[in-house]
Amino acid sequence: MLIFIGAIVGAVFGGFPGLLIGGAAGYVIGWGLRQSVLGSLQAVQANLLHPTFAIMGALCKADNVVTRDEIQVVERIFDQLALSAEARVAAKASFAAGKAPDFDLDAAVDDFAAIARGRMPLVQLFLQLQCMAVAADGQLHPAEHEMLVHIARRLGLEEVDVARLEALLRAATGEAAAGPGAPPSRARLADAYEALGLRPDASPSEIKRAYRKLMSQNHPDKLAARGLPESMRPVAEERSREINTAYDLIKTSRDFN
Repeated sequence: MLIFIGAIVGAVFGGFPGLLIGGAAGYVIGWGLRQSVLGSLQAVQANLLHPTFAIMGALCKADNVVTRDEIQVVERIFDQLALSAEARVAAKASFAAGKAPDFDLDAAVDDFAAIARGRMPLVQLFLQLQCMAVAADGQLHPAEHEMLVHIARRLGLEEVDVARLEALLRAATGEAAAGPGAPPSRARLADAYEALGLRPDASPSEIKRAYRKLMSQNHPDKLAARGLPESMRPVAEERSREINTAYDLIKTSRDFN
């Protein structure tokens, strides 16, 4: 578009030579803007790495032990975010820093908040990553939950937001524990309702409405349009799958389409 505009302006004021010069100038300006935008996005993503993985290290250490399961999930998150070799080294160093006894958790949370700039979808996906890591061993220690709630509140969320996120993860991962095709347990079904913000006696229309609202709020394309970094898109896609899983559990148990 800038090439076209530059060419038109150049043609008006300088004829054919002006058209060529204007088109070239438009290309240079457009290239510069693209590089500036890409540079800004890369800077944001790079700045997100340290607080994200430092806080993750602190959470995994909250119960005084970092399990092998937690380490494996952290490494899977590296893959999910498509971190380069250099970024992986930096993320591992940040994770190790978060485990240190003198780690300043509140300062790291405030650093993340400054980067997120109140974008709640980014904050929620950030919390999802944190919860994924500490729930990797199949249980959430009370100290880990308490720290998650503290982080959420400092970012402008409430304990209920953490509870729903934890319930969503339990509902989504319960099939692996129970075995494919196994009917959902009462606890897993209760988690599915909580994840969607519903009571177990909600009507089918209320269930559908809550599901559609959540899916609309968490659609990766909509989140991208609201400033979600491209590196976080796989996390948004996984959240959408988890919401679908919770909805399917309820829909199957209630036998409606």
